Amino acid sequence: MDRVLELKDFNVTYKNKTKKVYAVKDINLTINKGDSLGIVGESGSGKSTLAMAILRLLPERNTEITGSSNFANKDLVQASEKELKEIRWKELSVVFQKSMNALSPVHRIGEQIEDIYRVHKPNARKEEIFDRIKALLRLVNLSERVFKMYPHELSGGMLQRVAIAISLIHDPKLLIMDEATTALDVVTQGQILEEIVKMEQTLDVTRIMITHDISVVATTCNKIAVLYAGELMEVGYVKDILKEPKHPYTKGLLSSIPSLSGEKETLTGIKGHLPDLSQKYEGCIFAPRCEHAMEQCGKSKPSETQLTGENRVWCHLYSQSDRGEQLDISKNLAEVNR
Repeated sequence: MDRVLELKDFNVTYKNKTKKVYAVKDINLTINKGDSLGIVGESGSGKSTLAMAILRLLPERNTEITGSSNFANKDLVQASEKELKEIRWKELSVVFQKSMNALSPVHRIGEQIEDIYRVHKPNARKEEIFDRIKALLRLVNLSERVFKMYPHELSGGMLQRVAIAISLIHDPKLLIMDEATTALDVVTQGQILEEIVKMEQTLDVTRIMITHDISVVATTCNKIAVLYAGELMEVGYVKDILKEPKHPYTKGLLSSIPSLSGEKETLTGIKGHLPDLSQKYEGCIFAPRCEHAMEQCGKSKPSETQLTGENRVWCHLYSQSDRGEQLDISKNLAEVNR
């Protein structure tokens, strides 16, 4: 299977003169061609930081990125700014959170898209650009008349569709969508998500969807990565993890979502709050909030445990003890999956 992006021991640290904040820690993740990976977690878990670090859009003066980020046989962590400019928008594209606000209010949509197109194809003819944009606008369910309109003449949903069309202008190998539909109403969000799925089938795009809404991942992604305080908790196929979550944090996220079927149940949140990321922790970073924490959880970080297929979890309930013996986890698993 072709690998599009591979992160190895990927770390992002924010720093100033007096303090460091360990925002993303030891991420090992592989995205294959055709994958649609949803990255979920509560606010402050490092989702957007991870996306911005992959794109190398964080300010270098107060950010340190270590590890490797292999994209199209090139390590983006070590790539020069010139190399990055060649890759961004052409091979690796992004739809930012509230990206509808990025358009200039005094220029027509078509003029702005034409400028973006010419960054990588400066000698392109107007007819070529118009044909390309017309096809993309049609793909996101917009009329070609949008080409001659100003941003203030479009609704929020239409502007978000324009942003998605712009991100696809050069047929990127990987598209990162950072909370791309969060600011929209439920109906418009549903329409755009539907179009995203159709778009992937048409263009064969590989996608990373960053969101705090698990229902978005359930309907538009085939894989999921659960992030907490900058660390991976669980990774695998959506159909497996949403049906039978393994990590207590994943179970907590799912327990906070109301069900539309079955008997009424009391929603249960996750007690406590995110840890101070300026500190380093010896044990599992979720242990202080975990109802199933054991003594071992406060002493050492859980190692990666391979489950079935590509499903992985980082939890002492599933890992081996320090003496190399398999933990007696039957009781713990019964508690977690109860």
